[in-house]
Amino acid sequence: MERIIKLTIADDHSLFRKGLSSMINECEGIDLIQEAGNGRELIDSIEKDNYVPHVILMDLKMPQMDGIEATKYLKAVHPDIKIIVLSMYDDDKFIIHMIESGANGYLLKNADAEEVQNSIHAVMTNGYYFNDHVSTALLKGLVRKKKIVPSFNNKIHLTAREFEVLKMICDQMTNVEMAKKLCLSARTIEGYRKKLLVKIGAKNTAGLVMYAVKNNLVDLD
Repeated sequence: MERIIKLTIADDHSLFRKGLSSMINECEGIDLIQEAGNGRELIDSIEKDNYVPHVILMDLKMPQMDGIEATKYLKAVHPDIKIIVLSMYDDDKFIIHMIESGANGYLLKNADAEEVQNSIHAVMTNGYYFNDHVSTALLKGLVRKKKIVPSFNNKIHLTAREFEVLKMICDQMTNVEMAKKLCLSARTIEGYRKKLLVKIGAKNTAGLVMYAVKNNLVDLD
């Protein structure tokens, strides 16, 4: 007797979920047991309601908890669950990062019904499903050999105070000088400096200055 595959869909777009659900309900051997609108809802349904699926079709960009974090969590807690990313993000960085994070497959949302169905059966049989697009992305990653963590939004948002501190750093002011000018403690200024390093992804003060110059945030003339 053929094993029935228990499937869960995690996607924040209800219309897309509805269409995907209709398609899945026509597939033999697959039982849609749960739907979730975000990563947190997905994890709660698995842990609280005991809906442990065999396979999850996982969107990436979702509110509260995105598919990246949800995949990492579930792979750590429930390593047997097979996760197939189903996303609009056609970017090598996302593909490579998700496979490295434990995803068993990666499909774009324009994939046809047959490929979605085939991918679900493939991850249950083989443990993975890599189409030509994914295989090419993984090969590029091997050649590049540089680990890149993708981001949904490359624009960095600085608060007014963070921007002010950044400008002063570019003016080569010390923590004590900045603290005096802003009526803050030197310790607080150092806290802002550390936040800027994390937000911008810089390793040191030189990196902060380079970021400010490249993005035309300061005038060094």
